[in-house]
Amino acid sequence: MRYDAAVMPRPLLPLLTVLALTGCGDTPSDDGDACERFSFPLSEPSPSHHLDTCSSEGCGNGENPPNSGLHCGSVAPCGHSSEPVAACLYVHNLEHGHAVFLYNCPDGCPDEVAKLEAAAAAAPRGGNGVRRALVAPAPQLPRRVAAMLWRRTYLADSADPDALRCLMQLQDRGAPEPGLTCPAP
Repeated sequence: MRYDAAVMPRPLLPLLTVLALTGCGDTPSDDGDACERFSFPLSEPSPSHHLDTCSSEGCGNGENPPNSGLHCGSVAPCGHSSEPVAACLYVHNLEHGHAVFLYNCPDGCPDEVAKLEAAAAAAPRGGNGVRRALVAPAPQLPRRVAAMLWRRTYLADSADPDALRCLMQLQDRGAPEPGLTCPAP
């Protein structure tokens, strides 16, 4: 399941947030009331084992973009990639508790990319000193920006820094292999 900023009517956000957070116990603790207006519900569980090849069409959980599901045995390097990263790779990053930030801006959107990079800069560092986050273009996105953690997705046409900050408070929660180091770019 995903939080879509354009689809979710503002008056319903507080009610849905309370219901979602009551059910899953993932109330962000750092900002309390400031994050109440955002809900990042969990997608349905799906098989999440490694595939034999990274070129498989069967990667992910059927969502666009996928935030869990089948993936290859390799992970994408963290940092900012100037090229799209295959879902088969970044889903494995998500399994390790890494944050993934994607953008779809054929004509460029430096302000949006800067917001995603700022959120990625808040990710914790792994044992090798690399921040556990990936920022990359994704021409297949249905919206301009996406921010993902394992089984959680934020989609919007313009990234809300508060929403990104609140989402990042959930990093590693529920990931099957949380806290693992991310390879350097």
